Amino acid sequence: MKKIHIIWVLVMACVLNMTSMFGQSESKKNKIIADSHTAKAEFIKKDALMKGLFENAYGYVIFPNVGKGGVGVGGASGNGVVYEHGVMIGMASLSQVSIGFQAGGQAYREVIFFESKKEMDRFKDSRFEFSAQASAVAANAGASADAKYANGVMVFTMEKGGLMYEASIGGQKFKFKKM
Repeated sequence: MKKIHIIWVLVMACVLNMTSMFGQSESKKNKIIADSHTAKAEFIKKDALMKGLFENAYGYVIFPNVGKGGVGVGGASGNGVVYEHGVMIGMASLSQVSIGFQAGGQAYREVIFFESKKEMDRFKDSRFEFSAQASAVAANAGASADAKYANGVMVFTMEKGGLMYEASIGGQKFKFKKM
């Protein structure tokens, strides 16, 4: 019975992820773009040193609204905007499935910085994913001062709301769609 639940969650995550990114109306896409501008400003407001990361990164993707939830088996999804050399080049979707002790739900923002063309191209080819071992830095005042690129990427998250208890494993997958 548990195996059926896991398969159901995986199928639903994939379906919701595909329809949320590729079936976007212009107004939804414009809202995601506007929300990404707000999220960028909030990241910089929380840690002024992040302004330099946005200016100096080869590229970055901002997911302004990621929803996450689960009880035993969990998932997360969100849509974002991709920038290369500071110029918007496309849209992206994020999906995550996790298994383990978890209960609740939360909303957060995520930004991924790419150090070079190589990592950026992997993302644009939709060949980019995070394993369970990947870690993100919580955006706080001064947090970016000590942050370093790991395998060409740097990730920051900012909680927006909710409460989630979690000791689980999972990974994030991404899809890119050129503008």
